[in-house]
Amino acid sequence: MSTRQLRRQARKMSRHGIQPMMVINSESQLPDMIGVLIARWVWRYRSELAPLNLACLTGLAAWLLHTTHPGWWPELVGVAVVTAAVLLRFGHRAGLARRSERLYAALVAVFAGGWMAAATSAGPTSRPLPQALLVGGVLLSVPGWAHRRRRARVRVERTLNAWPEIAESVGLNGSRVMSAVVDAWGWTARMALRRGHTVADAIGKLSAIESALGTRPGAVRIEPDAARADHFLMRVLHTDPHARPVPWQAPDIHSIAQPIPLGVFEDASPATVLLLRRHALIGGVVGSGKSGVLNVILAALTACEDVVIWGIDLKGGMELRPWVRALDRLATTPEQATRLFRDAVAELDRRATESGHHGARVWEPTRRRPALVIAVDEYAELPGAATAYADSIARRGRAVAVTLLAATQRPTQKAMGHGATRSQMDVRICLRVRERRDVDLILGQGAFNAGWHAHTLDAPGKFLISAPEHPTTKRARAYLITDQGVTATADRYAVHRPVLNPPHPAPDPDSNQTPDEPHDTAPAEPMPEQPATSEGRLWEALYDAPDSGISVARLIKITGMSRPTLYRRLAEHVDAGRVVQVRRGRYRAASSESGDGGCLVSTSHPRARLHVSARDET
Repeated sequence: MSTRQLRRQARKMSRHGIQPMMVINSESQLPDMIGVLIARWVWRYRSELAPLNLACLTGLAAWLLHTTHPGWWPELVGVAVVTAAVLLRFGHRAGLARRSERLYAALVAVFAGGWMAAATSAGPTSRPLPQALLVGGVLLSVPGWAHRRRRARVRVERTLNAWPEIAESVGLNGSRVMSAVVDAWGWTARMALRRGHTVADAIGKLSAIESALGTRPGAVRIEPDAARADHFLMRVLHTDPHARPVPWQAPDIHSIAQPIPLGVFEDASPATVLLLRRHALIGGVVGSGKSGVLNVILAALTACEDVVIWGIDLKGGMELRPWVRALDRLATTPEQATRLFRDAVAELDRRATESGHHGARVWEPTRRRPALVIAVDEYAELPGAATAYADSIARRGRAVAVTLLAATQRPTQKAMGHGATRSQMDVRICLRVRERRDVDLILGQGAFNAGWHAHTLDAPGKFLISAPEHPTTKRARAYLITDQGVTATADRYAVHRPVLNPPHPAPDPDSNQTPDEPHDTAPAEPMPEQPATSEGRLWEALYDAPDSGISVARLIKITGMSRPTLYRRLAEHVDAGRVVQVRRGRYRAASSESGDGGCLVSTSHPRARLHVSARDET
């Protein structure tokens, strides 16, 4: 019987729990067996013996060079210096992530190259070269032996060697390890199952696997292999990569058509999601980080130049009030929320009619024709009339770029208004939940049995995301954006926020209307004698503006208007021809000579005079 056949038979026996025995008789070649055992021992402890092997190879190479080319020692010195420089500069691409690791590798290269150059010139047996190789090799071996990654790799190799016994104890007989990779947080193995078993069997044994491997609860992740149903990926985390919050950084996006960054996965890859023509649902218990995820999404949407944001916060504006400068509208009472949704449905119908006239199947957002995102905090608190409008938006809003972003604790059918709203949510973000059944409520029926175990999330901001681009279970942690970051982001992008065209009804800070009560958007009447109102102060500032125009920031200070209200006023008057936009962010009143169709004539006010144009009178 050949050696290959013997190995195959031994593997079959081990799968059935039968350990092969070695019997030594009078005809056995004992020296050969001893050699095989020594070779196996050397291979098993190859990591510990790596410094010794490197020293032996260095000595052998020096002996060969001294015998054949003793004059090459200057070249060896140059090679050693160049190698050390390359390791210091590009060592991170070879897996040496830390600077200390690159310094250690460069030191080993310099020592080995220098010793080889001296041994090539004088001979490897010349004193004190043998003693230097012995002492230097031992000293340089200590950091390698003590390195955490080497020790972790050794532990993983021994664990994988014992996998047949582990598989038998957890009920996955016949499974085997195909490959494994060790990283800074743990290790990942590609596993093959016995025929007839699927990844669902491995997910059902998840707790047993954690017990057999001796890990902490929740340290093992199992993901299906997209290529084969009888394979899966098993990731074991010795250290939680999400133990600390992930600081938020301003995203480099400018359109809602780009993926929005939410956080990072456990393998350090970015957790992004596309919201254009998709509705999103954020669910989790109190304190799980729903508002934090909502703030991260709003921070990204605020930076987009082709989206208008409306907000609903029925906790009196506690969560969304800091974004008010970047929001086009904000509702804080049930009545305001109902009016806002009613206006959103009207906007949806207008877009559908416009798209139908132009033969367009989808609405492509631009700065002049922006998308509309309605962010709702605590969706379950909406009144019945509002949820009816929301249901219409969920069913018809995708094609015309009207998106619903809802955050709630338990999205039951009753909480979502007994409509189709929950079923229309393509993006599901699930934070920590208390009960297993809540996983299916947020992520969809059967999610828990498929391995989406959100009840094991142990820190605010940790979440599971289900979206067309994220079909498998992967844990992530959302970026942490502070209150100062929210304020700074809202202030930074407020001046560049687009407005709906035609503008939608919105509150005037100087009027007696409620924050979301519609107001008349008709052209303003002639200004009163004294510019006591915000409208009067606006026209006085526009009339006195130089040819280069006056900035929006200056107009806000003069009029006291909010930025969205000011932009709406300016848009109305630019369309009517009474105001000229000189360049981006700067405006002035139109003159009779400008040809803009507007006409400024004298009234009793000595400085700012505005009458309607002849076109408006007609």
